[in-house]
Amino acid sequence: MPDDLLPRFAFEGAPVGLACLIGPERRIAAANPALCAALGVAPGDLVGRRLADLDHPLSPGSGQDLPGRDVAGRDLPGEACWRRVDGSPVWVRLRTGPERDGCRIVAVEVAEGGARAEQTRLALASAGLGEWSWNPADGRITLSDRAAAILGYPAGATPTWPALQDAVARDDLERIRATVQDAVAKAIPYAVEMRFRRAGDGQEAWISARGQATVAPDGRLTGMIGVLQDVTAREEARRALHDREQRLRVATTVAALGIFEWHVLDDQSLWENERMWEIFGRRPQDGTISMREFFRTVVHPEDKAEFRRAVTAALHSDGVLHATARIRRAADEASGPESWRTIEMAGRFERDGPAGLPRRLIGVVADITGRRLAEERQSLLIRELHHRVKNTLATVQAIVGSTARTASSIDSFYEAFVGRIMSLAHTHSVLTEDVWQTASLRGLLENELRPYADGEMRPDTGGRVELDGPAVDLPSEIAVPIGMAIHELTTNAAKYGALSNRAGRVRIRWSLEPGADRPRLRFHWQESGGPTVAPPTRQGFGSRLLQRVLTTQVQAEVETDYAPGGLALTMLAPLPLRNPALNPLATL
Repeated sequence: MPDDLLPRFAFEGAPVGLACLIGPERRIAAANPALCAALGVAPGDLVGRRLADLDHPLSPGSGQDLPGRDVAGRDLPGEACWRRVDGSPVWVRLRTGPERDGCRIVAVEVAEGGARAEQTRLALASAGLGEWSWNPADGRITLSDRAAAILGYPAGATPTWPALQDAVARDDLERIRATVQDAVAKAIPYAVEMRFRRAGDGQEAWISARGQATVAPDGRLTGMIGVLQDVTAREEARRALHDREQRLRVATTVAALGIFEWHVLDDQSLWENERMWEIFGRRPQDGTISMREFFRTVVHPEDKAEFRRAVTAALHSDGVLHATARIRRAADEASGPESWRTIEMAGRFERDGPAGLPRRLIGVVADITGRRLAEERQSLLIRELHHRVKNTLATVQAIVGSTARTASSIDSFYEAFVGRIMSLAHTHSVLTEDVWQTASLRGLLENELRPYADGEMRPDTGGRVELDGPAVDLPSEIAVPIGMAIHELTTNAAKYGALSNRAGRVRIRWSLEPGADRPRLRFHWQESGGPTVAPPTRQGFGSRLLQRVLTTQVQAEVETDYAPGGLALTMLAPLPLRNPALNPLATL
């Protein structure tokens, strides 16, 4: 026998499968009859194919080149699962020989099918996986006992694909169909998840299915095999976690809380929601703030020591942090220019163990600037209220005493007393309704003089009453005495002066003048056309109010002229400076 025929005879007649691999991709140049018989293919059908093309989905390296099948020529795996021409799996053991003349011989030994199949079933069952296969000839799906139990079928059931489709949620069906069709066209494995109505009890379950199409050498679809798993518990846990995260996100959004994590060892921060960026006046592209930068450039210098003490106390106790500080917020379009804000931080340190080092701080941040300003404003308003009540009681006491001394009868006392109290009440009502606790000077004048005006009270209209001056809001501390003075001037004019007949007129002018440290109000009251005026023979309540109360409470300079042609009064009063904290409309 010639020398070249001897190796060929040994190759063809070997009782085990042999394949000759050549080229960089290690393609099959020749396969002996034993290997073709093991895979159920005709002689020559394996020529030109790679060993990776024979992989079954159950193979450990399914869908990718196994070690040793690259150009480096590394060793092949000891075992693999290949696909026969009918799509069924066959487990093989591989041994490689040395490379000679660019050719490497691979010995393929078929493993004992029963033992290998049983091992495979046990492995799949322990992982909670059930096997399935689809036969296009009759359209039925063969289920392992585990797969049947997962889908709610009895053992040995072979449902059709249309029957299974009816149990799949409508929203998932089209997605699954598209995924499988794409995988079959590309000859790759696929994985899908779906909601499935179990056949036995009708309960909805979440099923994870994996599979791959089997094809003949000519590319014809011969079936489909795979595994499936019940992932309902995992999906319910995932959805429960998602719901909790959503509830937490909604709660923090409604409460305007920023959520953060601070990793202690590397001093890195994670900001979990948009509110954190808003509080600090930063943009995501600016990056977060490390704790070192927080203490160095963000916290107000006067608050650093107290904030550090709070952090130290949390680290040495139960890990719970509560701290308040003023921070410098950067300028942005939403919050405007750079400003100091007051924040409240709450969180808990996580440790590596009961006595371990702190690993991270998880917490929330709230911007309490508005609340702090409201608390300060409330405190100021309470003090303002106490002061106003004391002044009001003193004014009422003076009204009662003076009215009683000057009244000639019970009726005259009642008329004068009620008029003065109503004027006082109106001024307080105006102050209460105004958010700034002020009263309009023009409003006070119009309220008192409107009953005597015969038309509009604007200047140069020929009316009986003329009011001429800019808009002036009187702070509460001077609005009450000035309001009482206007009432007394109006009452005196109606009884004895220009408003006591039809020909008399009253003209009031006012203006604002600059002062040394604050503006001053110049107020001028002029009567004309009334009865002849003479200086009073005794000082009544109105005179005392104009001379004493305005001088004492308003620090005003008051000049009164009892000229025969009509009473004239001039008042020059400084306007108190307003405390911005009393303004609830101030920008927070």
